[in-house]
Amino acid sequence: MKGKSREEKKFWKVGLTEKNRMISLFVIIIIIAFVATGCDNESPETSDIHVTVVDNEAFPLDESDFADAKSIGEVYRDIYDEAAKTNRLGSLETKQRIVVRLGENGYVAVDSENQVDMAGAEQVAEFCKAVDEKKNDRLTIIVIMELGFRKFDLETEGGNVNIVRGYYQYDQNGCLQNRNTVSYPADLWQYTEEGYLIFEGRYFSDENFVLTLSDTPEHTALRVLPLDKKCRELNRKYILPVGYEQNNIFLMDWKEEDFGDLDFYDIFDNFYPLLYKQSVPYIADNNLGIGAVYQIPEDVFENVIMAYFNIDREMLRSKTTYMPEDAAYEYRPRGFYEVEYPDIPYPEVVSYTENQDGTITLIINAVYPNENTSKLYSHKTVIRPLNEERFQYVSNQIISPEDDYDTWWHSSRLTEDEWKEIYGGNE
Repeated sequence: MKGKSREEKKFWKVGLTEKNRMISLFVIIIIIAFVATGCDNESPETSDIHVTVVDNEAFPLDESDFADAKSIGEVYRDIYDEAAKTNRLGSLETKQRIVVRLGENGYVAVDSENQVDMAGAEQVAEFCKAVDEKKNDRLTIIVIMELGFRKFDLETEGGNVNIVRGYYQYDQNGCLQNRNTVSYPADLWQYTEEGYLIFEGRYFSDENFVLTLSDTPEHTALRVLPLDKKCRELNRKYILPVGYEQNNIFLMDWKEEDFGDLDFYDIFDNFYPLLYKQSVPYIADNNLGIGAVYQIPEDVFENVIMAYFNIDREMLRSKTTYMPEDAAYEYRPRGFYEVEYPDIPYPEVVSYTENQDGTITLIINAVYPNENTSKLYSHKTVIRPLNEERFQYVSNQIISPEDDYDTWWHSSRLTEDEWKEIYGGNE
């Protein structure tokens, strides 16, 4: 059983009336505010943290479970304290040290972004075998986050799996707090060919029910099988910094001989911060009813694009709005009507080939926990390293599925006619 359908998720970004768009924005703001309140560094009220939700009812938190969580935290407390002092809690190195430490102490552990090989993966394999054979078994998986961890207590009986998920976070005084604990049966449970354990369930939440009038779905995708170290390095250097958000570099076929429908304005937005080490200064107007328009000097715009793509000026100017009399590119930042669904897939390089011409061919899977899949689609991206720091994208090709993949979360920029219809002459 899947969670909210793709069509239901789409409602907020396509086919909306003006009124519904504003309502959606209001709901999004409420959700963001609620999440921020629940995840800041302030200690929550006791009534917010000592609650577990089971079968739509609230029960006092099991003190033995909280004691177990504290014991887990103590296993790596020295690593956490050291990282907190040096402001490296979110670093890959810190997460890797924590996962390794927990593994050395017999725990199954992985980081929340699946960027570190899981410790204790063999225990997960044994549990999945018990599920398949309808035997009774239990397993605890620790998922490391920047300020704490999630603890999944899994229990299987007769082929069914029940999950108790606790979310534990350190407060500003370094004390571990239970942010919330929920319990639900796994409506979906699968171990994928790509080496992921994926499960989904639903639980009742007062706050979310007010907003959605339904139970809250929870999707979890954890990489169990280790991934080649070089694949991870290539992913971090070439693919992850761009990903699938507000650009179509990895969403379509293109090559240097034919750049197709690549959106070079989105490319500018993504690579300007990487090249100039600062945020893009050309931003949307605070008034949603006003469409901002800028003229970006040609050297600034072209430097960004040509640093990462082997494209000549004439070709680039033909695919954008270039104003020769001003020696500038017309640029309209993405506005409210071009937002994308916030929960998107992430890329994972699963193999690579170093070619004789110096390029590198990467095979990449789009992992989408929210869609319960470890391979929504696969693409082949070719990279041309230039030196230790610089490189160029050479091509991208969708390799599977060939003709039935859906990048529904992505929103293209407004066409000129659409932009004029919405903003009129407000520039």
